[in-house]
Amino acid sequence: MEIKRLTAPFSREEALALHAGDAVLLSGTVYTARDAAHKRMCALLEEGKPLPFPLEDALIYYVGPTPARAGEPIGSAGPTTSSRMDAYAPRLIRLGLRGMIGKGLRAPAVVEAMTECGAVYFGATGGAGALIARSVVENQPVAYEDLGSEAIHRLTVRDMPLTVVIDAYGCSLYETGPAAYRDSLKK
Repeated sequence: MEIKRLTAPFSREEALALHAGDAVLLSGTVYTARDAAHKRMCALLEEGKPLPFPLEDALIYYVGPTPARAGEPIGSAGPTTSSRMDAYAPRLIRLGLRGMIGKGLRAPAVVEAMTECGAVYFGATGGAGALIARSVVENQPVAYEDLGSEAIHRLTVRDMPLTVVIDAYGCSLYETGPAAYRDSLKK
């Protein structure tokens, strides 16, 4: 299997070149945010205020990392359930968010916004937080430090292992994967 290399932030054209099932090694800048941070960001938008980081072509990782050990940039950093951000994601996607990293299914409204705007959803392996953390080379707080592990951070990552779970065309590995598996059993 070919592994694609991608650097974040990335463009709509780069997102359109990815397909459900693609293995990706991601490097570059990734922002962390979970539901509490998403709620605050959307409140800022309602007030006409700027967000704490540039959304255009950005990538958000749905993670609440554990505290870092001495000399390490981050503790365990496994993905959280993405559906908790589904109420907020379509708006952020339509404002330029290019990708999301998490685990689990996404609501139809999220997939619709992704296909409309050319965004992708990457799956990170649940339970592999220590392995994923090894990809983080730098971690800087950005906003909402009062939220503790749910604060927004800017991560610099190198070769973070991901899978394209839902591509910019709406193709979902959650749909095609089980069907392909069932077909393989018939052979």
